[in-house]
Order: sequence, then C-alpha cells, then structure tokens
Amino acid sequence: MTALHTFALRALPFTFVAVASACVIDDDAPTTTMTDDEIAVADHVRTCDSQRAEVRCHAHVLVDRFGAIIPNATPAGLGPTQLRSAYKITSNGSSSITIAIVDAFGYPKAESDLATYRSTFGLPPCTTANGCFRKVNQSGGTTFPSTNVGWDQEQALDLDMASAICPNCKILLVQASSATFANLAASVNTAARLGAHVISNSYGGGESGSTSVEASYNHSGIAVTASSGDNGFGVEFPASSPHVVAVGGTSLRTLANVRGWTETAWSGAGSGCSTVYAKPAWQTDAGCANRTVADVSAVADPNTGVAVFAPTSRSKSAFLVFGGTSVAAPLIGAVYGVNGGAVNFSSDPYANTGALFDVVAGSNGTCNPAYLCTGGNGYDGPTGLGTPNGATAF
Repeated sequence: MTALHTFALRALPFTFVAVASACVIDDDAPTTTMTDDEIAVADHVRTCDSQRAEVRCHAHVLVDRFGAIIPNATPAGLGPTQLRSAYKITSNGSSSITIAIVDAFGYPKAESDLATYRSTFGLPPCTTANGCFRKVNQSGGTTFPSTNVGWDQEQALDLDMASAICPNCKILLVQASSATFANLAASVNTAARLGAHVISNSYGGGESGSTSVEASYNHSGIAVTASSGDNGFGVEFPASSPHVVAVGGTSLRTLANVRGWTETAWSGAGSGCSTVYAKPAWQTDAGCANRTVADVSAVADPNTGVAVFAPTSRSKSAFLVFGGTSVAAPLIGAVYGVNGGAVNFSSDPYANTGALFDVVAGSNGTCNPAYLCTGGNGYDGPTGLGTPNGATAF
C-alpha cells in the first residue's frame, strides 16, 4: 500500500449514459459509486503484482480496506471531459492516426469493454467492424495469448486513456505472449511495422540487460511513450531508453485559477539518472551525465485517479478507479496522436516548453541533486518539463 492522501478531489461534472452490460448486471453488480472524498483517501494496489515477472505493468487500482477492488455502479474518477479540460485538448484527432497499445497477455473482452467506456462517455464507436479497432498478437497474427486479469486491467486502462484524449484516432492493441522484454520488444516492432504513429508502453523493469532489446524501441518518426515507474525515485527500462518519451506522473486536482487545475509530482512516479544509456542531445540538465527520466508527465496519482471500465475477474467487468504512470503514458501518447505531426523521439517538448504546464511542487523520494526527485521550476525528474497545455509540444 502507498501512503494515504487527505486532500479532497473536486471533479468537474460529467454526464454518462447507463449501459446495460451482461458482464456486470448480475447478483454481484455494484450498487454504489465512490465519491471524490472516498477516492482521495482510498488504498491502491498494483494490478501486476508478480514478483517473479521480468517486467511489471505500472497500473494501480483502488481497493477497500480488505484489499478488494472497488467496483462502481457508475463512473468514478476523472473522465474524458475532465482530462481534456485539464490538458487543454480541443481536437478529437484524426482517423488517419493509429495509436498502438503494447501490453502482455490476452484480453478477450478488450473490444466489448472499450465499447462500454466509449458509449458511456459519448465517444464515437471504435470497433473491428468500423475499422477503428484492431487486436493482434506480438507477431501480428490473431492467435492470442492466455489471459491474465492484472494485465487485462492494464490494457483496459491504456485503451480508455487513448480514447479519452484522441477519440477519432484508430487503436491497435498488440498483445505480447508474456511479460518479458523479449516478447514486449517484439510487440513494439510489430506495432511499428503495422503503421502506428504512437506506441504506448505502460510497463518497466530493471535496466540491467536491457541493451539487447533497446533497438526495438528506436523507431524514427514514431512517438514511443514509456511510463516512468510506480515505486518512487528510481529508473526503469524502457523509460530510460533515449529513444522513447519517458512519462512521469502527477497528482491532478481542480483549483479556482485561470487553468482550473493544479498539479504536483506524484510520490510514486519513477525518475532519476540512467546507469546505462547516454543523454540525448536535447536533454541538458546538469545533474545527470546520462539519460534522465522523465521527459514529460500527466496525471498518475490513484487518489486523483481516472475512470476505467475494466475486468474485475475473468468473467466480469465494472467501472474502476485507476492510477499509476500507466495512466500517463497512453494519455501522453494520445496527445501525440491529436497533434499528428512529425515526431523526433522525445525532442519536441524540449523545443516547445511554452506549451507545457510546469509542475513546481511534490516529491517522489530523497536524492542528490534534489531536482531528480523533486518538482521545481523548469525541468525536474518526476514530471520532466511538465504536462500538456494543448497538443503543440507534441
């Protein structure tokens, strides 16, 4: 469990349409919805909790005091309208742009769960039939891996965040056979081969030995996003690759200011100085001779979390509240999708810092120099250059 926060989230109002879904309308169907105050103090756990896995996803889900996932009768947490308001996204993107989601294991209900999320929030359908949604295995085929509920929850989160920010973008879901760097890297290459403009990766592991697969994350002209981590100060791969956009995390709350929102660095976001990879030319912070994590950031705090329609078991799904930098990586990827322009690895935000919200407070640990783990003016480790103020910087 992480430390509890005592603030209250004042979410902007959103509307929803009740959807009768066979997978949640049964004797165990949720009958209540978490309030903003309850979200602000709830416990949360990792969805991918295997200690033996080489790679773990970075999604966190809210749970009750007994550690059980909390399903909601209607959406709780931040929805598309609120996220787009916070980050000043006004375009819906284009169907000529494909956002690829790379995760491990099969998710049989991916398309139907995504349909519930999108219809509930009034987003246009994204289906196999209309050409918007496509699901493949790591080789590009249609024989899918075995199911893992924790990774299925990660996939649901990624699909919903891409939809929230870029509802007109096409979505390509690439499922790796297992949670290993070799299989996930193969999936990234498949996503690139199949024409993705963005490839989102919400997972990580140790840098040691990662050089054998780093080339798979090096795709010129494609925005490859990678979540920075969920355990506070420290560096993980693939976020430490100089060829990806390393995405940190924030706590996002409403505020009576011009923007309408305020952010601080999330205590769980990963950050720091790579021990393996060289610093890219556009990164000029002085306290780390190598690659510094992160580049940019977005909401990740589960206690200011997002609404996701996701599996609660192999057979049932419901609206849950999620956090982790697994929220931030597909969200930033979708902002690249909205922009739709040329991509030069992670250099674009560095050339457009005026189109970012600087995050100047919060910390994810203790370090020296302090900016590697503490939000401050300009660049810092946990939040990078800041969060989107529109899509111009991407």
